[in-house]
Amino acid sequence: MSDTLAATPLAPRQRVARRWPGWALALPVALLTLIPVLTVLGVALSPQPEVWDHLIQYVLPRVTANTALLMLLVSVGVLCVGVPLAWLTALCAFPGQRFFSWALMLPLAFPAYVLAFVQMGLFEFAGPVQSQLRVWFGSSAWFPEIRGSLWGTVMVLTMAFYPYVYLLARNAFMTQGRRALEAARTLGHSAPRAFWRVSVPMARPWIAGGLALALMETLADFGAVAVFNYDTFTTALYKAWFDLHNLDAAAQLAALLVLVVLVLAAAEQRSQQGRSYQVASRHTPPVALHGWHRWGAFAVCALVFTTSFAIPIAQLVMWSLSTWREELEPRYWDFTLNTVRLALGTAAIATLLSLALAWVRRHHPDRATGWTVRLAIIGYAVPGAVLAVGVFIPIAWLDNLLIAWLQPLGFEGFQLLKGSVATMLLALSARFLAVAYHATDSAMQRITRSQEESARTLGLGTWAMLRRLYLPLLRGGLLTAFLMVMVDVMKEMPITLMTRSFGWDTLAVRIFQLTSESMWANAAVPALAIVAVGLLPVVLIVRQTDRRVGGG
Repeated sequence: MSDTLAATPLAPRQRVARRWPGWALALPVALLTLIPVLTVLGVALSPQPEVWDHLIQYVLPRVTANTALLMLLVSVGVLCVGVPLAWLTALCAFPGQRFFSWALMLPLAFPAYVLAFVQMGLFEFAGPVQSQLRVWFGSSAWFPEIRGSLWGTVMVLTMAFYPYVYLLARNAFMTQGRRALEAARTLGHSAPRAFWRVSVPMARPWIAGGLALALMETLADFGAVAVFNYDTFTTALYKAWFDLHNLDAAAQLAALLVLVVLVLAAAEQRSQQGRSYQVASRHTPPVALHGWHRWGAFAVCALVFTTSFAIPIAQLVMWSLSTWREELEPRYWDFTLNTVRLALGTAAIATLLSLALAWVRRHHPDRATGWTVRLAIIGYAVPGAVLAVGVFIPIAWLDNLLIAWLQPLGFEGFQLLKGSVATMLLALSARFLAVAYHATDSAMQRITRSQEESARTLGLGTWAMLRRLYLPLLRGGLLTAFLMVMVDVMKEMPITLMTRSFGWDTLAVRIFQLTSESMWANAAVPALAIVAVGLLPVVLIVRQTDRRVGGG
């Protein structure tokens, strides 16, 4: 076959493709993310003294301390919740273990801002918890205030983001098997000591990767901290832009946020490099717990599942049943239509771009192409509020330039690009391109080299091979990429909130408007719709995990 391949001339389109280096083919896609990020960093290289004086005096000390403390406590929370639960469901047998193994992933379906307003409605002064406490004890004045509180924000973000640590740590524990633990037990270690001395160190790269993801989500969160009125970098950025109308201050804050995110992204990449040791050949049966240990494990899992998913979903259903007639007004269908249009458009763009990146990466495996692809998908690590600022600045510049060109033709006072759907699509595609790329690239890796070589011997050119070989085999991966991006866009808030035109609202923006006025029950209808759609990627993750376990 090698002689036949050597004698087979390249098709004209293939020769043209080979003439271009891979990084040059991937660069146009990478610019979608690089332009907003470099715009924000460029603002930081030309600081304005008066802006920095204001930030240093009134903003930075408070938001830096709040953000650092929040990240520290959330990191402790997700580790204390995610790691033990992962170990219990992966290596132990107790009542409900099979149910909790996938049910504890369900909080991924909840956007953090939905969990936030549900908890706010439950624990505020007029909520059911304090109302019942007043019935029992005559007063609830001793109950801590939740609005503006650190403890409430940490509780919600821990419940929202612990599944990142749980999912990766559970995969690590499942690949370890029982041999290492059995060896530790023969050396005289108790089960808890073997967990801390053997299982956790072996799973450290996976745990660190999950923690890095949780911290990046915490740093990027806007909706939950806004509900609790707890100032962080993202809320300060929003207030600087929309309340103070100071885009320069917002850009400077965004630049600082980008630097922190790049450090976290580098840490997450480094943690992934260590995920290469001590993998069991097959998953061994879990160890049966006995006595109070088995019911203690059940109680811990049930408590986390109830507080992070069951109670919030039940509260949303109760609120929706009482307000759906009031909330389902004609405008609601406009919110839904806008959400679906934005989600479908972004999913289509991101899926096509991810296919292009995966194809280029496969046919150009050099280091320069690899780095260009990594830069193209770095947008997922960048907070949505930062991307909103980074997209708005060049779009505003281009808009002003177009207006100046069109003024002689009689077009005056028109904003062609700012606040348009096209601008939102660009920002959202940059944010979620990584989601589509990982699903598409995983499917691309399943296409063997022998299949490609067979297609070339039949004289297929680049486009014919794409149409007749790649697309049929990639159909499942592309569908997964499309659906996951669509779901993420429906849940996304800050980019849509900060780049939309006035009056162009989505379900997420509607939730923000209602929760800003403490109308928790009215926000339940759009929130329940988003959560229902958000269950889709969780189901996909559960199926992939079960398939991986079933395959050994």
